[in-house]
Amino acid sequence: MQNNNPKTKYIKKIIAVLLILSMSFSLICGCSNKNSKVSKSGFYFDTIINITLYGTTDASYIDGCFDIASKYENLLSNTIDDSDISRINKNAGIEPVEVSDETIEILNAGIKYGKISNGVFDITIGNLSSLWNFSEIAENAQSDKNEVDSSFLPSEEEISEIIGHIDYSQIIIDKNTVFLKDPDSKIDLGGIAKGFIADKMKEYLINEGISSGFINLGGNVLTLGPKKDGSNYTIGIQKPFDETGNAVTTVEVDDKSVVTSGIYERYYRINGKIYHHLLDVSTGYPYDNGLYSVTIISESSMDGDALSTICFALGLDKGMELIESMDDTEAIFITDNYEVVSSSGV
Repeated sequence: MQNNNPKTKYIKKIIAVLLILSMSFSLICGCSNKNSKVSKSGFYFDTIINITLYGTTDASYIDGCFDIASKYENLLSNTIDDSDISRINKNAGIEPVEVSDETIEILNAGIKYGKISNGVFDITIGNLSSLWNFSEIAENAQSDKNEVDSSFLPSEEEISEIIGHIDYSQIIIDKNTVFLKDPDSKIDLGGIAKGFIADKMKEYLINEGISSGFINLGGNVLTLGPKKDGSNYTIGIQKPFDETGNAVTTVEVDDKSVVTSGIYERYYRINGKIYHHLLDVSTGYPYDNGLYSVTIISESSMDGDALSTICFALGLDKGMELIESMDDTEAIFITDNYEVVSSSGV
């Protein structure tokens, strides 16, 4: 029976593109001995996860990674009713909530990134993200260009009311309890959760003796060591708005994370103007700074997740200045005229 649900069609479209990307990446990183490679895909936190391991044919290691994805999705998602984050949000302004060690770990990281970025990165952005509602609105768009009616645009009054409640300092952590003081605030870990989970998967695989492979969490790519032949992994940086997954450039890495934040990931158009999910917490509107995407190459995928958002928010000049001040971290900026600008170490 045919399913005409717009959301189903949208998810199928995402899956098709990501499978193309996953297959292309597998070919780029292929191992000469086909018998020493195992690869599987799964669907978690609304995206396709693809994991390929070299030097083994035992898929149970990948299943272990999927168990990690499931565990953290159930802890950290703000759309799962009984997750730690949802319970914190529901009790905002009411009482502290006891949560897991892992939830405390990622919340502390989110607060750290907020301080580093002077509030440009703020994990209490949840209500603003919900107001713009990019994913659901794009699912119901009436054209391939995600064109929607202007009635979907939030009002200035709605935005003004919400941005006054975006403040990570309202998160109070005491041992394993978390209290969100502002009842009109909402935590959303979408800016760092995938990176955090990728790092946990890599830690697990290393502990299991797996030293070569890659983890692709819907654009968050984390590599384990060099390839078995000692060469680097060549990773394509997607050309913005190219639905076939064509690369605009490539980067060679070993034992590194490659994370991209781009305006083409979740967006819609109103009268031809792009409104995207990378939101300026000071104005409540999407950034309009001449950038299409920022890719971060770093040791930690969670660092890459946060820094890709922070550098996008800072813009090309200030974002590049930040990256050049950091050790073992590089960046690739793609401007709105498809110019590729790389940091000195790329």
